Amino acid sequence: MHIVILGAAESGVGAALLAQAKGHTVFVSDRGPIQPDYKQQLTAAGIAFEESQHSLDKILAADEVVKSPGIPEKAQVIQALREKGTPIISEIEFAGRYTRAKCICITGTNGKTTTTLLTYHLLKSAGLNVGLAGNVGYSLAEQVIEDKFEYYVVELSSFQLDDTHEFQPWIAILLNITPDHLDRYGYSLEQYAQAKLRITRNLDSNGAFIYNADDEVTGQYFQSAFLETRQLPFSLHHRHDIHLAGYYVSEDMLCTNLTPGIDEDAGVEVNTAGSPLIGQHNRQNTLAAVLAARVAGLEPEQIEAALATFHNADHRLQLVGEIKGVRFINDSKATNVEAAWYALDGIHQPIIWIAGGTDKGNDYRSLLNLAEHRVKALICLGVDNAKLRTAFDPIVSHVEETQSMADAVARAAALAVPGDVVLLSPCCASFDLFKNYEDRGQQFIQCVKQRMGE
Repeated sequence: MHIVILGAAESGVGAALLAQAKGHTVFVSDRGPIQPDYKQQLTAAGIAFEESQHSLDKILAADEVVKSPGIPEKAQVIQALREKGTPIISEIEFAGRYTRAKCICITGTNGKTTTTLLTYHLLKSAGLNVGLAGNVGYSLAEQVIEDKFEYYVVELSSFQLDDTHEFQPWIAILLNITPDHLDRYGYSLEQYAQAKLRITRNLDSNGAFIYNADDEVTGQYFQSAFLETRQLPFSLHHRHDIHLAGYYVSEDMLCTNLTPGIDEDAGVEVNTAGSPLIGQHNRQNTLAAVLAARVAGLEPEQIEAALATFHNADHRLQLVGEIKGVRFINDSKATNVEAAWYALDGIHQPIIWIAGGTDKGNDYRSLLNLAEHRVKALICLGVDNAKLRTAFDPIVSHVEETQSMADAVARAAALAVPGDVVLLSPCCASFDLFKNYEDRGQQFIQCVKQRMGE
């Protein structure tokens, strides 16, 4: 079969290497320049490729196309392929054909990376033979060439799910659905929700669907009656309107029941006090990961031991350090209102909040109540802070503006007293003053470390 790969980053190069390993002829096309390390991999493997263009004649010669998740449906090359009737699939779909490993797949608007890393950590710490793949930056297709794992924990964005058809997770996890990327879905929340719910379409009776019963949009669009798999809803509270598989009985004690509604006495408690994760949304992420670990056969003792040794990805509610009784927390990954809400909600000490950047059409109303009660000062870090100031000037007693991270950290440190938290949770994209959210978070860490060394 002649397979064309569109996009030559992590997923595209992984798919190309797998296609070649399985005996297909392969051609890779990227509309932009290909990063040197990916180009080197393709060259070393002898795979034909082009960059900074899409040659339609070569692409339309494909029997099947594997598409990068970053390419939108409206792209000219995709429209041409659709017109010809060429099958288009995702890297995840392609990889799924060549593995019999059990895939634990995680999606949701917020929290997917944390939940994916935590689930992987729980399983690996218990000695399971497990790989990590997907949106966390590791190609599933490339790992499937050797296919040495019995389990994969896979983070999936809606874009990666869009072109899956036969791919079958063993466990599917849906954390939440809130408006994001709606430009890719005709500005329709329903279309976006249905993209997320594609994760359930091939589940069978051997698998499980773990989902957040507290999430309104999931409840609105999820048709539970049509799913032929074990359904394991979770909630932060012990609700009586639904048979829950997981819920909290106290702040750091959760209860899991893998047969909800059948045996109400089958609940097993897990203590989460050892977890370093901060905030209500991370309690939800922890519930989902623990439920997946329980389905995979882990005992409470194994889970509790692993929770205590978990380190989350950088820039997600990451405790950077403490200076004179003031904690500094880096949440640079919070590029939307929802993520910033989780951060403000999860911290119960007085907050000096550093926010701002490139506004993505943000509506700050959901943050006003939290800001009024928890934020003692707001430091706006952006080129244009007018919208932030309009929203928060009336309710936060001290608001000021800075144009550099060094100034923002210096001002925050000056305003803070022992017991306060300085929180970088920007609520906005980073591209006005920084290369990306990692650069923004890294500069925050450097500024805090410099002050710690003084």
